[in-house]
This record gives sequence, C-alpha cells and structure tokens, in this order.
Amino acid sequence: MPIIDRMRVGSLLLALCASAGWHGGAAADALQDNRGWGSFGAVPGGGRYSALTQIDRDNVHKLKVAWSYRSGDVSDYGSELGPSSFQATPILANGLLYICTPFNRVIALQPATGEEVWAFDPHGTLVEAQRRLRPCRGVAYWEDTAGAGDAACAKRIFKGDRAGRVFALDATTGEPCAEFGHGGYVDLADYEYYGVGTPSLSSPPVVLGDLVIVGGGVGDNVRANAPDGTVRAFDTRSGEQRWSFSMVPEAMRDATGGADVWPPFTVDIATNRVFVPTGSPSPDSYGGNRVEPMPYANALLVLDGASGTPVWHRQLVYHDVFDYDLPAQPTLVDIRRDGEVIEAVAQITKMGLLYVFDRATGESLFPIEEIPVPQSDLAEERTAPTQPRPVLPEPFSLQRISEDDVFGLTFWDRRKCRESFRAARYEGPFTPPSIQGSLLLPGPGGGGNWGGVAYDPSRNLLIVKSQNIGFIFKLSSIDSEPIPSKFGTSALSRPVIGTPYRVDGYRWLSPWGVPCSPPPWGELTAIDLASGETRWRIPFGQVSFGPFGWLKSPKAWGSPSVGGPMITAGGLVFIGATMDSRFRAFDVETGEELWRTRLPAPGMAVPMTFTEDGRQYVVIAAGGHGRAGTKLGDALIAFALPAD
Repeated sequence: MPIIDRMRVGSLLLALCASAGWHGGAAADALQDNRGWGSFGAVPGGGRYSALTQIDRDNVHKLKVAWSYRSGDVSDYGSELGPSSFQATPILANGLLYICTPFNRVIALQPATGEEVWAFDPHGTLVEAQRRLRPCRGVAYWEDTAGAGDAACAKRIFKGDRAGRVFALDATTGEPCAEFGHGGYVDLADYEYYGVGTPSLSSPPVVLGDLVIVGGGVGDNVRANAPDGTVRAFDTRSGEQRWSFSMVPEAMRDATGGADVWPPFTVDIATNRVFVPTGSPSPDSYGGNRVEPMPYANALLVLDGASGTPVWHRQLVYHDVFDYDLPAQPTLVDIRRDGEVIEAVAQITKMGLLYVFDRATGESLFPIEEIPVPQSDLAEERTAPTQPRPVLPEPFSLQRISEDDVFGLTFWDRRKCRESFRAARYEGPFTPPSIQGSLLLPGPGGGGNWGGVAYDPSRNLLIVKSQNIGFIFKLSSIDSEPIPSKFGTSALSRPVIGTPYRVDGYRWLSPWGVPCSPPPWGELTAIDLASGETRWRIPFGQVSFGPFGWLKSPKAWGSPSVGGPMITAGGLVFIGATMDSRFRAFDVETGEELWRTRLPAPGMAVPMTFTEDGRQYVVIAAGGHGRAGTKLGDALIAFALPAD
C-alpha cells in the first residue's frame, strides 16, 4: 500500500510553526508603476506586485532558465550544523541583486548573469562548530540623500542575524561600514529586553528615511519570561538608537515576555508610520502567568516613525494560548470602492482570516463580530470568552471539521485518525491546549504564514496561500517525560521554564504519516478587497507517495507549503512553496495553472522579478526547508523568455 513519505510531509507541518509603503492616491500609482524590486515586498507597502508585462499569460509557457547561482551554503541532515533552509527573496538596488544565505552571508550578484560580485561573511572568524544556521529571508537597502555621492557606505545593505546583530555593508563593495555601531554592526544584546535571552533576526529590516528599524523573534515557548518583543530604530549612518517600543506592559515584564515581531513589517513613507505585526506573549501555550490584558500582543500596531509612539492598534487574538502570532508582513493597499479610493492595510493571520483596516484610523472596512470560544479547563488560566472574526472576507483556510470529515488513505488509518479525534478535546476554532490534549485547527503553522500576500491594484485582488493542517497540544506536569511519537521529537515539545507545565505539540497525523485533516492541504485564494468576496480558490501542489516518492497525490489534495506569491501586470501569479519542487504560474483572473517547471529543491521562498537590458527575469530561491524534511539546496534560479 503506497503511503505519503512521513518524513517529508510530517516534518513540513512542523516547520510551518516555526517590508516596507506608499500612501494616499499615490500608493496605487506607485505600485502599478513598479518595475523593480527594491525591498522584500517589492515596494515599501509590501504588495509583491510588478508592473512588468514582457512575460504574460500568452507566453509564460516559453520560460526557460536564464541563469542559476549556487552559493555553496547548504548543510544537510545529520551534519553538525543541522539542515539549512534557503528562503531569501533577492532585492534589486544599486544595479545589483542582493541575497542572504542560511549561513548568514550576504552576496551581491550581476542581475543579467547571476555572476557573483562580492560576498560578506559576518561569521568568517568562527570555527564551523560555532556557526548557527537561521533562515534569512532578505536584506534592506538605504541610500544617503544628503550629498555623500560615491563615498564609501553612501549606499548600504542592512542585514540581521541569528545572534541579534544588525550589519551595515557598503552596497558596492560589501565591506562593513566602520562608523555604524561596533565597526559595522549593532548588537541587540547591548540593549535591555527584560526577559532571558536575546532576539534573533530572520526577516529583513525596514528602512524609513534615515532609520533602519528591526524587531526580532524570541523563544516564546521555552520559558515564561522570554525577552520582551521590542521594535528599535537605529540611525542608518551611526547605528545610534533613536527610539524603541516594547509590547509588554512595564508591570508584567518580570512575569512574561514575547509579543515579538519576527515577520517583516511595513513602512508608509508619506505618513512616516511603521506597521508592525506582533506575536503571542510567552509562553505560547499557557497564560496563567499573564492574565492581565496585553493589548499590543497579537496585534496590528502602527507606530509613529519619528518617535516610535503608538498611533493605533487592533488586537486580533485575545490572551493567545494557541501560538497564533501575526505571521506576515502587513500590506498597504488602495482599494477602489464605489468610485472612491480607500487607503487601507491588509493583514492575514494563522487562523486563516483576513482583516482590512483603514490605514489612517484603524477602523475595519468590513464588520467584525465577537464569537464565543471554548474556555480552558485549567483552574489558573483565564482564556478570553470571545475572539474577533471579520464577517468578510470569508476565511481562506479550513475552520472546522466533524468526525465524518476525518481523512485517511485506508479504512484502517482513517479509523486511527477518528480515534485520535475522539480522544482529543475539540470544540472548533480556538480550542485551548489541555491536559486531555487538544486539537488546534488551523494549527500554529496556519492558515496563513510568513510568505504573506500579493496584491493586484488594477483588480483590487489579493492573492494568499494557505494550508489546512492540525496539531495536537497536550499539557502535563513539568517533570513529565516527553510523549513518545513515531514521527520523532517535536520542536514544540519541552518543559516551559517558569510554569507548572511541559507542552507536547504534535502534528495530527495518521500512522502512515498522512494529515488526519481532510484535503486540500494547501490552497491558493483570490479575494476581491472591494467586496470582500472570494473570486477563486484552488488547491495547488502535490506530495509524494511511496517509499521512493514515485507516485504523486491527486492535484485536488494540494500540498502543505512554505513561501508566498507575487503578481505581475502580465496577469500572472508566480509561486513555488510546495513540497513537489515545482515553480508555477497561474492566471490571476481565474486561477488556471499556465506554467510549471521543476526546481532542484522546493522553492520555499517568495519569488521576485525585474528587468535588465530590456529582458524580464523571474527569480526564486530553490533551497528547500531543513525543518520540513525536504530535499535541500543552495540555488538561486532566474527564468526568462528565450533571447531573440
């Protein structure tokens, strides 16, 4: 009986747990005129949209590899470093492409050929055993407008690393900018975060004027008093801190931390504001140490760029015990509705919900209702009685199942999944972790995740990918032994320091390693932001069957995925993300698949596009995902139409 490879599917579900805007009527114009890719989200507002049209729906099937670049920065399973994950989205600036690697290196390439121009290794003095791998999703670019001209470091690349350092490099040479911080870097360990530990940086910084702004992820399910989630702004020239803002109320700093900002965030240049997606307080799965309100946790928070003070915020999860961090970059959108342009910001969640707010005031463009949710059965816990949910747009991922919906490849493994369903506590969305063991669906990997969305301003159309997978979370005494699992020890299983509990979080899988939740496990959805209606929704991607992966699942089942989409004015949605190592192009109007090609490893990143010498290129990192159990690689691949 063929089975889905349990390592590849199961590990991916676990891994799923683990910049930059224009304003006003100019936003849509700027987005529609965008022909470069100067920041993680293509433009500062994060729309991942390109106005390029050379590649379109009629000729996309002719795309071929134009060049590929191999960094050599790949570490396989079983190595001393552990497996790598190459998730970077290149940016185009100063006439060069800039990427970062899982080994923390920054590399500059010639756009038309992929030829390496320079490489910088911040950890070059470390021995191999001291290196720590971390996904790096991108870098940021700044150019001095004060008349510095061609002086050294007048153009800079900024990059964060796992150790919480922010590097400033000369964009032309790759040399560290000596006047920035400690001879080329700022160390977040120099600043007070109140909890135990230091943030790590996987998402790119953002640049707003002469400030480089960073957040950082923390170990928010390791201990109760993790480092506080804090946003800091540094002078782009000197590295001096200009302001900071912490998400944790001062009175609670000794009891809790977290509420961190690990995804990319967004700046609005015209209003000088920073749009920040915040995470859950620590620890993720237990809130008995933090029963007081924490309004800036799990919130879309808008800060004044000059002072770092809050302008408005909307909390999207109350008293989070579900690991429902806001997982993706907010996206600034200009929506045409009834002859007017509405300046808005869109935010997806791990719960598979899409919120759309007025950019200036934080008022929702669609009604939001408060829904009653299940309550914790722990005496010391104080879960929220309700949670917010937008009436529109409709959820873009699975929200609820019954026992009849439980999936299995055979009668036998379906019965096993049903038995686990009956054994778990499950009362729909927001079922809290429990001593019994609770089913969370969507799981802490989403729903939506860090790959974010793409927005087509000419069609009011937002594209988002999602997955429909569940996790079992079980609390037990802190000195309990880990719950045995045939799929290996979960990274979500550990004693939580400072609480009475250990938490064991496991993928909800059958004995075959197949998700017990019903397919499709991965979908791509188009949402009309004017009406809130779903325009189309399709499964995408496939997973391998059999011990050697020689059979594929039906297309209707979709694939768990890591990464995100981009849109071009050629009417195309490009996305990798899936386990089947395919890179695809879809018709933005209908969702029809128009092109696909095989990559050397899954493209679990966000693609980008640009033109050089009159030729349009589409580029994606094909490096797989270490925690996902996929094939790994180090290739950056550029596609283009055949040269005349």
